[in-house]
Amino acid sequence: MRTRVLTNGLELTELGVGMAQFGNLYRATTDEDSVAAVDAAWAGGIRYFDTAPHYGLGLSERRAGLALSSRPRDEFVLSTKVGRLIVDNPGGEGGRDTEGFDVPADKRRQWDFSRDGILRSIEESLTRLGLDRIDIAYLHDPDDFRDQATDEALPALVELRDQGVLRAIGAGMNQAELPAHFIRNSDVDVIMLAGRYTLLEQGALDDLLPLAVERGVGIVAAGVYNSGLLSANRVPADAHYNYEPAPAELIDRANRIAEVCERHGVTLPEAAVAFPLLHPAVVSVVLGARTAAQVESNFDRFDTPVPAQLWRDLHSEGLLPQGAFTSYLEN
Repeated sequence: MRTRVLTNGLELTELGVGMAQFGNLYRATTDEDSVAAVDAAWAGGIRYFDTAPHYGLGLSERRAGLALSSRPRDEFVLSTKVGRLIVDNPGGEGGRDTEGFDVPADKRRQWDFSRDGILRSIEESLTRLGLDRIDIAYLHDPDDFRDQATDEALPALVELRDQGVLRAIGAGMNQAELPAHFIRNSDVDVIMLAGRYTLLEQGALDDLLPLAVERGVGIVAAGVYNSGLLSANRVPADAHYNYEPAPAELIDRANRIAEVCERHGVTLPEAAVAFPLLHPAVVSVVLGARTAAQVESNFDRFDTPVPAQLWRDLHSEGLLPQGAFTSYLEN
């Protein structure tokens, strides 16, 4: 498995495992499935794993810690997130979580980007993970907390990085504008960008990605299938985009991309996985998995060679912008 290195020396495998499904995303899974998924990832060379307290109200972190507990600590990179504390939820006993995870509702999420909230979040994550340090801590979706995230949360993460509790800090978001603000105004190492730099859309080329290259900030690409829109060889009429029914024009665009891929013997999801890694700012692509079989499927897509002519043809048919196309040729 190839790796790429952040400016601070932290090394990430080009393919990572996203552990939202370890938190029972949409349906229940088991500890055994989670361990088997990590075992399969490890056997294939993956050494980067991403979780968050939000995923299953702490369940994903606990399963991540369990699955990695037998692995040498210096041989893997683990990221988690801050900004949502997991607190008691009086009255929720007997109910189920309402944010997409099949877990009991006796706990709930509480937004908190204060300094104390960040310190508490990291301490609680370390306990759930069973670790004494975290490699990367991302602010998790601070869209409505720009000032507090800048003035309190990121300085708190810098303190923890200076103390060795963290090795790198950044933000994980579904937009490009606020991460660019953090790069300009804070000492961040890495940004996890979900869904905003994909085969379907490249808005992050306008500002975030050039800025990341200029400042030496790594980009971890997540959500590369755009909520599933790029996850099948052809896009069904009922596909979703940004967790809502996809507009007809996006479905048509994705299917036009799929047609070009097919002419080159490549599937749409295979090209979607390869695409972000062509940009010099991108250090890893994180794909979610629940089981060992899903990890193996991710490997198959990642390992598929994609000819350079495919990107040229997408550009010539108006499906990739000139800026994107040029950066690929240079690489």
